[in-house]
Amino acid sequence: MQDPTQKPTTKNAVALRYDAKAGDAPKVVASGKGFVAEDIVRVAKENNIHIRQDAALAGALSSLEVGSSIPPELFRVVAEVISFVYRQNGKMR
Repeated sequence: MQDPTQKPTTKNAVALRYDAKAGDAPKVVASGKGFVAEDIVRVAKENNIHIRQDAALAGALSSLEVGSSIPPELFRVVAEVISFVYRQNGKMR
């Protein structure tokens, strides 16, 4: 049973694309809440794309428009996510 003092949380998902060869900042390629977020996660899983759960980062990134680059103030935390993905893919030791 859900705690009546807690408000229900809405799932939030943001997908990023990063091309290290291009040298550009990572870009938001998908963003959504609720059912759209569930679809983003489902598509990522179907395509073996690594998922990292970070509600605070997803909240910050969800304010950006799809197609926009991440702002400099999020570089460090997004770099940690990219590092996570590289380790998962065995591209970084």
